[in-house]
Amino acid sequence: MNGFLCFYKREGITSFGALAEIRRCTGEKKLGHCGTLDPMATGVLPVAFGRAAKFIEWLPDDTKEYVAAFRLGIRTDTLDRTGTVLSQAAVQVSEAQVQKALTAFVGEGEQIPPMFSAVSKNGVRLYELARQGIVTEREARKIRIDEIDFLGRVAEHTYRMRVKCKKGVYIRSLIGDLGESLGCGAVMTALERTASNGFALPQALTIEQVRERVESGSLDSCLIPVDKALAAYPVLTVTAAQSKRFRNGGCLDVNRLSVPKAAGGYRVYDPDGLFLGMGALDTEAEVLQAKKLFVIAP
Repeated sequence: MNGFLCFYKREGITSFGALAEIRRCTGEKKLGHCGTLDPMATGVLPVAFGRAAKFIEWLPDDTKEYVAAFRLGIRTDTLDRTGTVLSQAAVQVSEAQVQKALTAFVGEGEQIPPMFSAVSKNGVRLYELARQGIVTEREARKIRIDEIDFLGRVAEHTYRMRVKCKKGVYIRSLIGDLGESLGCGAVMTALERTASNGFALPQALTIEQVRERVESGSLDSCLIPVDKALAAYPVLTVTAAQSKRFRNGGCLDVNRLSVPKAAGGYRVYDPDGLFLGMGALDTEAEVLQAKKLFVIAP
């Protein structure tokens, strides 16, 4: 099988653990995933089957969407409910004040990665240091949050929000910063990723649904073809001769292509509509380079 599956990761397992479940269920050996989710987090985890794994880096990864719940009045070392409580404080802010405070985080800003994250420092993952009780200095990173929709109160001092942001935003850190701005602290209590890499929650299959489709022999029809997952890139159809050269990894002369000579990636097809792979147009060299091949020369 070749293609992408929009998988729903449940709480309590790692992204690697989710792949292991799918591997046991389907018998497929070559799998990959996009955008790691913490064990506590749920939601969209794009999974690549077979040759699709080579194209993970070409998937759109600029925008993510999450629905998160958070509780005011608590600070933990992990910035979420799974961590060790560092302090507790009385909450003396209203729902309206929480909603107003969130608006300050929309737009461009800076964020310090949490210690419990996969960011590396001197070749060591921060979470590995954190598990040893080591807290190290981290540099703030530029981030962008496009939208925050306040979804209201769900329990005492506990609220929900929807966040649309660019790659690199840590929702736990956003919530921690919110708590500091309100003067009482805050921790994330739940996180669901609702969109990532061009995939959205309505497409996602749970492990139970995957098993059902394996048993009925219909899982293959649930996979999104590689070229469809890369629909953000323009299409370029080449001639039979150019197709042969491309499939062998050769460059194509831009002046002999029906292309607007715009730099960037292209989905390349042969005259019969067969997806050959991804090419990148180099405007200076005036060639289309074969970057990733889906169909190679026999």
